[in-house]
Amino acid sequence: MSGDAALIEATLVRLAERGIELRHGLYERFFAAYPARRADFLCPEATSVRMTDETLQMMYGLAAEESWVWPLVAELSYTHRTYGQLPLEEYEAFVDLTVATMAGALGDDWGAAEAAAWGRQADRLKAMIAKAQTDWERVLPR
Repeated sequence: MSGDAALIEATLVRLAERGIELRHGLYERFFAAYPARRADFLCPEATSVRMTDETLQMMYGLAAEESWVWPLVAELSYTHRTYGQLPLEEYEAFVDLTVATMAGALGDDWGAAEAAAWGRQADRLKAMIAKAQTDWERVLPR
């Protein structure tokens, strides 16, 4: 297991041990930044669980060099096209807010090593999302 994967796993374990659910704080922050997006969430209780978990899983998967991450990112990018043209900025903000919300939730248990590991995988995920959006637009232009 890579160093980033071990740090990310340990962070997720600490969150679970404390019973911390990131989704509530994450979605408060996301909707504060993008209030018009709230209307797109017909059932935010269900959606927030799934989207938060998927985001965390993809970053962990990237750190662990899992082969399933790219197909999932590509599929989710395609699925999200049904909501219209979602700007890359919003995807990037959601990923960054996920990491920031986790850092805030862990407080003193969030150090430079965790921040660097999650930051590297967040950057990789954002790049993958950008590639998926570009690829879908090239193949299926609007």
